[in-house]
Amino acid sequence: MSLTGTAFFAVLAAATVCTVLATLLLWARIPGPAPVRWAARVALIGLCQATAICVVAAWINTSYGLYASWDDLLGRTGGGPVAMPGPPPERARFLRGDAGMRQTYVRGPHSALSGQVMVWTPPQYDDPRFRRSSFPVVMLLHGVPGSPQSWLEQGHMPGDYAKLLRSGASRPFILAVPVIDPGGMDTDCSDVPGHKVATWLSRDVPDLIRHHFRTAKDPRSWGLLGISTGGYCAAKLPLQYPKVFGAGAALDPDPLTGAQGALPDPGLRERNSPTWLVAHTDHAGVGLFLATSRQDRASPPSLIEQFRQAALGSGVRLRTMLAPSGGHNYHTWISMYPAAFSWLSEELGGPEQPAQPEQADRTTGRTDDRSTGRPTGPGR
Repeated sequence: MSLTGTAFFAVLAAATVCTVLATLLLWARIPGPAPVRWAARVALIGLCQATAICVVAAWINTSYGLYASWDDLLGRTGGGPVAMPGPPPERARFLRGDAGMRQTYVRGPHSALSGQVMVWTPPQYDDPRFRRSSFPVVMLLHGVPGSPQSWLEQGHMPGDYAKLLRSGASRPFILAVPVIDPGGMDTDCSDVPGHKVATWLSRDVPDLIRHHFRTAKDPRSWGLLGISTGGYCAAKLPLQYPKVFGAGAALDPDPLTGAQGALPDPGLRERNSPTWLVAHTDHAGVGLFLATSRQDRASPPSLIEQFRQAALGSGVRLRTMLAPSGGHNYHTWISMYPAAFSWLSEELGGPEQPAQPEQADRTTGRTDDRSTGRPTGPGR
């Protein structure tokens, strides 16, 4: 049973209710002398408190991603900051998890980091008409503290995205949800000595997804959607790795100049900040979507404007969104999903499949049904 799963939380909640009921029923029925009865009552009270504390602790852990697994909780991490060992990508096994997500725990050969990766495929992926199609990928990047499970528990994924897909408001994407702070070390998705998180996200995770799923290879078919710290990463990684990611949507991103807590070294922090990268690197073909609200103190509009000024003349396709209200929370981020996925659907291509003769344009041999997110162009 997963430490961060709904089933485990439900079991703890049921145990709490049962201990309270047992205490009420047994309080006056405990046999034996007075010292024994009082000791038993104290034990019942302690059991009620212990189960209640476990429920609260499980809720906090699921919300903030303090421990991703039982091995993580019990300290079986191999003695270093790197997460527990997992199989290499080619040997990873994706198991069915909550909300139709497949999940695995893998060790990246390039970064030497290990972590959880969850994947969801759209209904079109298993449609016989798309059996030869390669699909675009959107990687969902959680905040810190947080975990991949946060997207399910608080972010209502993949359910809310599936609704957008059914309504024709988005193209069909494979959703990949990796941990962005393997081993519990936040580096703002940057490579630092001994902990290459940027390599984990830009090489190991994409290689894993490509190996096990039918994905398009072109950068214009790979995008990022992040919240808070994950939003910072969604703005940064396409600028650093334009040959991997063609687009990044950042919802209420952390200040785009970098966080001292994540990268104490000023030079390293600057060189890894989106504001510096957009003015000093070659990022041809990259698109960015930055969204915040007027009320968000953690991601103030002034910092978005500062980035916009830095991006002038850079060639980056930049779109910004300023919501009139909303705090730094999932309620706000969920309200931004339609705009973010609509933009990603404009930026990212595919999926692609061979054109049907009766539907293809006789001149170009191409089909185009963007209103339903259907493929455009011949398959690979």
